[in-house]
Formats: sequence, C-alpha cells, structure tokens
Amino acid sequence: MPEALKSALAEVRALLLAPGLTRAVAAGRRRGQRPSVVRAELRPVALKSGPRLQIATSDGSRPHTRNVAPGAEADAAVDELLAEPFGNWHVETADATIQLRVTKSGEAQVHRAAASRTAGEPERHDRAKEWLLDPGDPLFREIGGSAAKRRQVDAFLRALAATLPDDLTGALRVVDLGCGNAYLTFAAYRYLLRRGLDVTLVGVDVREDQRRRNTELAERLGWADRVSFVAGTIAEAPVEPAPDLVLALHACDTATDEALARAVRWDARWVLAAPCCHHDLAAQLRARPAPGPYELLTRQGILRERFADVLTDALRAGLLRLHGYRAEVVEFVDSQHTPRNLLIRARRTAGAPTDGQRAEYRELVGQWGVTPRLETLLAERA
Repeated sequence: MPEALKSALAEVRALLLAPGLTRAVAAGRRRGQRPSVVRAELRPVALKSGPRLQIATSDGSRPHTRNVAPGAEADAAVDELLAEPFGNWHVETADATIQLRVTKSGEAQVHRAAASRTAGEPERHDRAKEWLLDPGDPLFREIGGSAAKRRQVDAFLRALAATLPDDLTGALRVVDLGCGNAYLTFAAYRYLLRRGLDVTLVGVDVREDQRRRNTELAERLGWADRVSFVAGTIAEAPVEPAPDLVLALHACDTATDEALARAVRWDARWVLAAPCCHHDLAAQLRARPAPGPYELLTRQGILRERFADVLTDALRAGLLRLHGYRAEVVEFVDSQHTPRNLLIRARRTAGAPTDGQRAEYRELVGQWGVTPRLETLLAERA
C-alpha cells in the first residue's frame, strides 16, 4: 500500500474515533478488489447504556447494524472497516470534513474542508436549525431530493423526534398507513435506525404498483428485510404484529379516520397523522342550518370548508382523548409549502376520560348536529 494512502487512512481512523465525529460513509471499491460489504456508515449514538459508535453496513441485500463501545471494541471495529478495500471515505466531524478517494493506480486523493462557522456562532452540532437527515444523504438520490421534499422530510422528522421519548431503546414496530411513494416512510426508517433503534416498518397502500415500486426501492437500499410493503386498504390490510408507532400522512378525507381508528384498536403507543381533505363534515354542515349565532361561519362556502377542517381535527383529537390518548394538533410544515399543514400527534396514556371530557365532546357534536366518521368507526369495533 502506498505511503500516502496509509497516511490518509490513519487520518481517517483518528477522525472516526474522535469525540467530534458526526457521520462517516465508506463506499465504492478499489480497482481489482471488492469489499465484503458495499457500504458502511458510522455515527455516534447515545444509548441508555452510554455513548456508542453505531456501524451500519449493507451487503447489497441485507443491512446489519451494531453499536460498539468506545475503547478497544470501537478500535477493532474501525480497523476492520479500514482494512476493507473501499474506494471512497467521507468523514464529517464538528470541525472539519475529509474526503478520501483511492485512484485506479492506488494513490490517495484527499480533500479537507473546515466546517463553515462565523465568529461567535455556535459549533455546527449545537445549531438549532441542523437537518435531522442530512440533505446530502444518499437516500435522497433514490427518493428524489427537491428542496421542498427535504424541508417536508425535516419537518416530519422533527415532529417524530418530539413524539418519541429521548431514552427510547430496543425494538420499535412501525406502520405507515397510506404510504404512497413512501419517501417519508424511508426517511422515518433512516432516522429511527440512526437513533439506535431496532426498527421494523411496514408500509400500506391500496395500489399494487406502489407496493412493487416501494419494495424494489427497499431492496436497492439494502433494507428489504426490515422495511416491507403490502397492498390493501388502511382499514383491512394485514399488519402483524401490532405496531408501536402508526403514521398516516396526508390520507384523504375519512382515510385519516380509518387510520386513527386502527391505531386505537392496536393500542399503538404513538400516532402521527397529517390529515388531508375534510369532505365528510363539510357535507354534513351543508345539509343543515348552523346553530345560532354561528350562521356566518358556514354561510360562505370557503369559510364553511375551513371551519369544517378545524372542527374535524378538533373532534378527532377529542375522540382520541376519550380513548386513552393525549392528543395535540400542531403545525406539520410551514403553510407556504402546503396548505394541509396540520399534524395530529398522540401518545397513549391509558388514562380513563373524565365525565367532563365526555360531556365536552358530546356537547360540541350535538350543537352542530354532526357525526364524525372516527366516532362511527370506533363504535363499530367497541
């Protein structure tokens, strides 16, 4: 091995084992050689047992993740990876980035860059606006990487991070109901995996062609044994075992109610639902006069539709509360990116509702003379 390459790998090793490591990726292969894995990614994680270096590798079909302790275990794991004939290393720390490329002749090409930081600005890892999933992550090459999509991914991951406990460890079963093209599904898996969780994820969509497309993408990413897809309706698609976390992002109209009802029947610990259109209650409001003195709220069509949006999500949150959840309605992503920007975030507490909470809900639906679809669905399976 040329001395310059030895020296560059030694520099990479020092950064991989340094406290300031943020992320590192090894990929590609040297001429005439083939690593035992096609890709390796390293990053520090904080577990209940203490700090660990997480190493995620893929052989092209199956991913493997392990968390190694600082000291001799991490040293040995890093040396093992550095001995692989990777063609490229990309290492990011709090203070610098180094890119190492091995040429066809076996020589080292090294590019170093300091982390950009103006005087008086906090270090990179302390900034409030850091991306939770690096915009340069290879995942975006597969799912598409428009600026709007990355902003939505980041907003969703921040909501997810705020929902799950900081000290969550172990296995986590996730289902994404109405996953569509699954870009948020894959982003969620990527983020949760990097938190050191043992994640299995199922995406549900009614379209068979989406199931095939998403399954092929999971295979290309090396996640097919942990991320799977089924074709079926939100209400009936087979999902076993019951999930801990339910996602339902932009499911149209009462499909959101079907997702929430199924989450309640599963006793899911956490629920994140971003409603889309709200036609059901809007139609009910059109069919009868508004109670006084609220006629002005529903006389104009556009105001009636917007009020129906607010009433629908308020009643959904109220029903979740009556079924043992603490529910909040928060902003999902800035309204300049999408007008459908609310997120229902719920955590199961198993607490019994009070008489006052029941009365509050009944009074509201009684006054407006509406029957939310979610109420009907929960009553059917009670």
